[in-house]
Amino acid sequence: MRHQFLSLFVRIFLACSLFLGFGPAAMAADDQVVHLYSARNEALIKPMLDKFTSLTGIEVKLITSKADVLLKRLETEGRNSPADVLLTTDAGRLHRAREAGVLQPIKSSLLEQRIPAHYRDVDGYWYGLSLRARPIVYARDRVNPEKELSSYEALADPAMKGRICIRSSNNIYNQSLVASMINAQGEAATESWVRGFVKNFARAPKGGDRDQVKAVAAGQCDVAVINTYYLGGMLTSDKADERAAAEKVTIFWPNQSDRGTHVNVSGAGVTAHAKHKGNAIKLIEFLAGDEAQSWYASVNLEYPIVDKVKSSELLQSWGDFKADTLNLTELGRLNGDAVRLMDRAGWR
Repeated sequence: MRHQFLSLFVRIFLACSLFLGFGPAAMAADDQVVHLYSARNEALIKPMLDKFTSLTGIEVKLITSKADVLLKRLETEGRNSPADVLLTTDAGRLHRAREAGVLQPIKSSLLEQRIPAHYRDVDGYWYGLSLRARPIVYARDRVNPEKELSSYEALADPAMKGRICIRSSNNIYNQSLVASMINAQGEAATESWVRGFVKNFARAPKGGDRDQVKAVAAGQCDVAVINTYYLGGMLTSDKADERAAAEKVTIFWPNQSDRGTHVNVSGAGVTAHAKHKGNAIKLIEFLAGDEAQSWYASVNLEYPIVDKVKSSELLQSWGDFKADTLNLTELGRLNGDAVRLMDRAGWR
């Protein structure tokens, strides 16, 4: 009798579950989803997510916000987070996510094959998906690049006094640049360089990378350090003033005779409490595919991280350059040292 009662209870429960949408069919449908927290602008990634869905049948639930906001959200949500994938910018931020315990390591032979080892976490917590360089830009009419611009180190030369614009030390891109220099030449030499660099500022750091280009174009300074995709965005902008400013500067690739120009990534990792881990891995693998890589190059104006994929015509017009091959995990590991050093040296 008890067995019959339990059997009847189970049948009623399943019937109600199906009616309410919680039964096997609903669970199967839920398996065809992946939740993405993205620090990339929706317009720059949504078409590729739609393509992923059309190819796999896996729906991408997208939430976009600022990188630091998303990290804090993941920490606050903990095990209750719906997120399966975190997509964010800069290896320093990706390392912070790992340190915060919101990512988990994954193994993917496809990702290991396509993404160079120095552009992914050494333990598989995150993988770079697009490459950005941070070179020097200069005013063509006021700077002789052959004589004045050999390296980042040359920006601390007294001849550069009052000629440099750059954004705040709070910016992760600058922190990663300094971290790369600590790795290359040690903390003492890097601090000496930063002190000389700061003395050469034309103004107190402010604004974003586009603002530095505009300042060079306006004659407020002669040289700036920026991420290349900002310049690309200005050159292709529908705003005439942005195009005009960008056309007045030229890129210089520093450190070509030694370690190479500093580069960084945007990248992704599977969240620590991902409920759709398999789909999360599939999405990251798709974003490392040829089509997505070409999209990054043409729309985001970043360099493909996969060697065989060509960059856009605009990026190609800037010429080839030697990139620093430092494993970008080091940028995160040395971030705290870089921030403290920049503070000591007066970079505000």
